[in-house]
Formats: sequence, C-alpha cells, structure tokens
Amino acid sequence: MAIDGLTTIKSSLGPKETMDRLEAQVKARGMSVFARIDHAAGAATIGMQLRPTEVLIFGNPTGGTPLMQAAQTIGLDLPLKALVWQDASGDSWLSYNDPVWLARRHGISGETETVAGKLSAALAAIALAATTST
Repeated sequence: MAIDGLTTIKSSLGPKETMDRLEAQVKARGMSVFARIDHAAGAATIGMQLRPTEVLIFGNPTGGTPLMQAAQTIGLDLPLKALVWQDASGDSWLSYNDPVWLARRHGISGETETVAGKLSAALAAIALAATTST
C-alpha cells in the first residue's frame, strides 16, 4: 500500500541495528538528534506487545529555517522524523516523509523548494546507508 509522501525502504539489517546506523548517519552529517522514541518499550509499560517500532527526530536549522520562513506551518512536520519498524514477517523497514512532499503540502514552491530537494537527497542517502549492510 503506497502512502502519499511516505518513503519506505526495506532494511537488510535488524531494527535495532538499522536505527543505530540511522542515528549515527544523522550525527555524521552534522544534524542534531532531538529524540529517539521506542514505541515498543512504551507499549510494554502498559502490558501490551508491539513489534520493534522506533522514531528518530532530528534536524538542522540550516535546512529547516528557510522552509519555516517560507511557510511557518511546516514547523508541524519539522524537525524531520524517521520510523524504523519490523513487520509481522520479521522484515525491518525505514520510513520517512519526503521533505519535497512536505514542502508542497505547506504550499512551498520556487527557490525554497530547492532546499527541500537537498534535504530529500540527504535523507535518501542517510536511509540507504542505514539500511544496507557494508
């Protein structure tokens, strides 16, 4: 099932290693990690089970500020987020909202959309590095 604006990549690694590599890649590119949220751990606190599901929240003012200057409502979708999750078959996946799609969602076009394109390319490279065994 395709979801508009959502990029999902299958990982050749387990969910923990995928998330650890994602976090390392984000930091290596000079971005700040604001939070790492373990939804499965949260579910366990109320006695429920959830397959591995973690969100990484990250960003950099260099990329986000021009987008918010163009449309402050994009602040609802920034900083960037990526979800690492495991499906019922045991496969691991990395999903994120494409920054170009986010920009269009908030009516950003023209020169500022180029910033979103650069963010999109950087995020694709980060995702590839996080999901591919070397």
